[in-house]
Amino acid sequence: MDTAHRRLRSVARHLLEPEISFADGIDTVPALRQSSESSSYPIVIIGGMVLDIVAKPDAHPNPGTTTPGKVEYLSGGVARNVAECMTKLGSKPFMISVVGFDMAGDLLLKFWESAQLPTEGILKLKITTTPVVSNIFDRKGELFAAVASVCAVEKFLSPDWISKFRHRIQSAPALMVDANLHPDSLEAACRIAFESGTPVWFEPVSVTKSARIASIVDYVTCTSPNENELIAMANALSSGEQFNSSPRGAHSIQSLFNLLGPAIQLLMKKGIKLLVVTLGEDGLFLCFREAADFTARIAKSREDSVYRNRKLYDLVDKYCPSQLHESLLSLGRVNSQEPCVVHFPALGASVVSLTGAGDCLVGGILSSLCSGLDIIRSTAIGVAMARAAVEAFDNVPRDISLIGIALEARQILSAGRELRLC
Repeated sequence: MDTAHRRLRSVARHLLEPEISFADGIDTVPALRQSSESSSYPIVIIGGMVLDIVAKPDAHPNPGTTTPGKVEYLSGGVARNVAECMTKLGSKPFMISVVGFDMAGDLLLKFWESAQLPTEGILKLKITTTPVVSNIFDRKGELFAAVASVCAVEKFLSPDWISKFRHRIQSAPALMVDANLHPDSLEAACRIAFESGTPVWFEPVSVTKSARIASIVDYVTCTSPNENELIAMANALSSGEQFNSSPRGAHSIQSLFNLLGPAIQLLMKKGIKLLVVTLGEDGLFLCFREAADFTARIAKSREDSVYRNRKLYDLVDKYCPSQLHESLLSLGRVNSQEPCVVHFPALGASVVSLTGAGDCLVGGILSSLCSGLDIIRSTAIGVAMARAAVEAFDNVPRDISLIGIALEARQILSAGRELRLC
């Protein structure tokens, strides 16, 4: 009788829940069951959901004793931050990730549930803990020490779990993956996207993990490294030549671009169509080619009655009309093998925390592209979102004014200028 009951329970789980391909005995359920009957899906984001424990002391921290200060929990993780940023801008991304049955997992899922985001892609497991990073800063706000427990992302966010959402990935306007994924999972996700021509955005995460682009570069459409990640990616993709980062001194923007130019050229020769190189307080370099082809695919979500983000499009079009920025916007309409490069400066900001700025940049760009905006104005929105992030304690600002972001994008566009690859 017990055997028959076990078989019936097994059949019931198979019918009522997505199949789990891990070893027998693992207790696992999707975070929530939600309908996915739409024939057109939002952008898919795959990567880590992390609880950040942030400790900021009132005095210099000393080993072996406690220090008075402030300790807070923040929702984090590169992929999660990008997804939340997109949500704040009016998009509804689909997240594929993993959390545990614990307090950290409950805290991270609370936003997803309150925002009515789809959660069936978020695997919830009893045999692991939710990824957590504990950060201790000094009085100046610089990282003093940190401990990361994020093995669940590599171990359980497997190719089998990702493959269960094949139709979503292939129907999405774009796929974003972060480099926290195991290389096998990165390749599996990118192959699924490649089969249907879904553009792939690779988020490098760190200098070490950015080298994981080497096995998937043939599938990657867009990527957003900082200077050091760019050099690491170029070295990982180079068969002989070694690229070196130059110490940041009093470089002009043009001389900095000349220094990074060889690495930029290599990545674009490898097939990257959109390369966003972040420069901290110096802004970013936007490098792109064949703009019309992949933006047409990404922008298809604006036609979907459920997931379109018309409000963002209308606001940006109102406050950043094309006729005011025609010289830059004309670059976005070029469909050429030769890369176009634009430098956008960073806006002045009262810095509270630099964590999350790069993620909000990516979220701003992706949300704007999915609303139907061109590359140039989408990037300006991303820069404005990055500024909002550095002025907020949270990784993603709690309150965002779309009108304010659109007005700042106008200022950013006015300061942008074209550069030339030598």
